[in-house]
Amino acid sequence: MARYTGPKSKIARKFREPIFGPDKALEKKNYPPGQHGVNKKRTKQSEYAIQLQEKQKVKYTYGILERQFAKMFDKAASSHGITGEVLLQLIESRLDNVVYRLGISPSRRSARQLVSHAHITVNGTTVNIPSYILKPGDVIAVRERSKSLEVVTGNVANSLNKYPWLDFDKSSMTGKFINRPERAQIPENIKEQLIVELYSK
Repeated sequence: MARYTGPKSKIARKFREPIFGPDKALEKKNYPPGQHGVNKKRTKQSEYAIQLQEKQKVKYTYGILERQFAKMFDKAASSHGITGEVLLQLIESRLDNVVYRLGISPSRRSARQLVSHAHITVNGTTVNIPSYILKPGDVIAVRERSKSLEVVTGNVANSLNKYPWLDFDKSSMTGKFINRPERAQIPENIKEQLIVELYSK
């Protein structure tokens, strides 16, 4: 699956969750998209279909490609700890996700663009790889010449430091990745065990 560039509301309605943020269309039409809409007969989904849908939901939410996702799962499976939780911790440790969580950008898609265009530094060095995995103690900052960007200043002014595994100083536009989050601290509605079961087949 390449990164999705189509209608966001359609995907939100498919999963019946605001995958890309608040969505008025989802509130008005809280049923899957399609020709028959709300009147479509519901067929019971197979176990595989439910597991696959959960994986697709995570990929859409975080904007991750299939190969990247598979690599992260393999890494999580070979690590100590519960595979599903480690997988989510790795995903949350991605640079584009942390830039979004810090409040530097309004969405993960926007955060990915900021990173790709070399507006973000890690430990003082410019990093333009959105999938870069941060380690505890890493310092993330907006590059000096990028601090005047309107998209950055507007979001930083309204950002809230609401994640205990991150620390952010608005005045210097510098954040710190304190540690990987515990499962209970990750707000996304994800049933990671279904993904583990999918890959275990």
